[in-house]
Amino acid sequence: MSEETKNFIEDIIDKDLAEGTYSTVHTRFPPEPNGYLHIGHAKAILINYGLAKEYGGKFNLRFDDTNPTKEKTEFVESIKEDVAWLGADWEDRLFFASDYFDRMYEAAVRLIKKGKAYVCDLTADQIREYRGTFEVPGKNSPYRDRSVEENLELFENMKNGLYADGEKVLRAKIDMASPNINMRDPVIYRVAHMSHHNTGDKWCIYPMYDFAHPIEDAIENVTHSCCTLEFEDHRPLYDWVVRELEYPEPPKQIEFAKMYLTNVVTGKRYIKKLVEEGIVDGWDDPRLVSIAALRRRGFTPESIQNFVKLCGVSKSQSSVDYAMLEYCIREDLKLKKPRVMAVLDPIKLVIDNYPEDKTEYFTIPNNLENESLGDRQVPFSRELYIEREDFMIEPPKKYFRLFVGNEVRLMNAYFVKCTSYETDAEGNVTTVHAEYDPDTRQDGREVTRKVKGTIHWVNAPTAFRATARLYENLIDEEKGVYNEDGSLNLNPNSITVCENCMLEPSLAKATAYEAFQFVRNGFFNVDCRDSSEGAPVFNRVVSLKSSFRLPDNK
Repeated sequence: MSEETKNFIEDIIDKDLAEGTYSTVHTRFPPEPNGYLHIGHAKAILINYGLAKEYGGKFNLRFDDTNPTKEKTEFVESIKEDVAWLGADWEDRLFFASDYFDRMYEAAVRLIKKGKAYVCDLTADQIREYRGTFEVPGKNSPYRDRSVEENLELFENMKNGLYADGEKVLRAKIDMASPNINMRDPVIYRVAHMSHHNTGDKWCIYPMYDFAHPIEDAIENVTHSCCTLEFEDHRPLYDWVVRELEYPEPPKQIEFAKMYLTNVVTGKRYIKKLVEEGIVDGWDDPRLVSIAALRRRGFTPESIQNFVKLCGVSKSQSSVDYAMLEYCIREDLKLKKPRVMAVLDPIKLVIDNYPEDKTEYFTIPNNLENESLGDRQVPFSRELYIEREDFMIEPPKKYFRLFVGNEVRLMNAYFVKCTSYETDAEGNVTTVHAEYDPDTRQDGREVTRKVKGTIHWVNAPTAFRATARLYENLIDEEKGVYNEDGSLNLNPNSITVCENCMLEPSLAKATAYEAFQFVRNGFFNVDCRDSSEGAPVFNRVVSLKSSFRLPDNK
């Protein structure tokens, strides 16, 4: 990698290696298993894994499971699947903060013995009151000067379950007048009589994240602990913990800007509410931007990797247009996936002068931009399906598709001229009639006549009926994400279900996560949850075109 393209984290690492601060690079991704990961976490995963890979180092996956009130095994498994799917390989280094609870307890005891921690009886509200504000310094707890012996006894009693939740906490003894509120004797252990997903009922006290995290990094020999900017004000506490516990090669915390995506919902409590109220069908609903949802919708690891790369790494907070994520998946799929014909809202087209007992086959390339995908044989006969929007009784000007008297090209086949149509009792068009010109077969011969419109079709006798789902943003983009009361501005048209789509017969064999380009309609992916053998359900990943353009510097 050239010096010109390196980001500020790489500059720090280069300096550390050159000066001998570290001899290798060891990173980690430390999620709390209290929900599903989203697109912002993908940035953190790929940055940390990418740095380890770039410098020939190591990458750990470690669950910061210090809060048993919110954590579930379901979330642990989903996170492992997401990280592996993105291509971040932790090899044999899968860890849990709870693996180190004994060592964290011993570390807390060491701090007490050094006079750097004390048991406090103040309530949570009183601790907040004593902490002060940005303008007013905090004041010492009346329990701050307990003796080492008393603190050791009280802390052991906390561990042994002698106190109720909230009755006592262990606090670091730092500086109640510090301009950084995080350094004003933060709580490092609390009582919580909760069963833990990993340790069961062994513990009734649990370490706080700000105390546990630097210890975990130090135990695992992490060198560069890369995290998002909200932890910048916590870095002095991180450094204090590893310094006071005298780790020989303390890790270095580095902060980078979060990824903010316009008009999307990433907050776990909002997603949890959407799930509980049945507005979405789970944490992996394709309208969400959890990694599981993006995978289910049809995004690829490569598209997300490219998206994170385009977003870059910096200290400056900024928002990224969701259209750039769509650009990345469109770019990734367009050369990889076959182009097929699917009619989402079908009406029948009958070619009256085509022989009733005849079926012929057209050789159609699977992808005009990628010859290596080969071609396929597509059947054609007297009765076809076309899109309802490709016929109009009273067309406006510059409408070049079918109407009585107009001629179009059936894609890869013949010219047909519309002669008449049929409607049902409500006036809805049910059948369009046309005649074809046998001299216009599109098989390499020259056709002197020209037509302005080309429409796609599916052969009716062999058509495969399927369901397709079209997605729009879950949020009403014109109103923004949130209402004044904090509720979400939901788009009532975020999903359209097309239950009677007519597809080429080969698509009946499509399996979960298999993707295709549906001519004119977009890229579609077989849903991994709602599909079954011989009955795939297709999710639209993204439309074929967008007005989005990459900035000139990308």
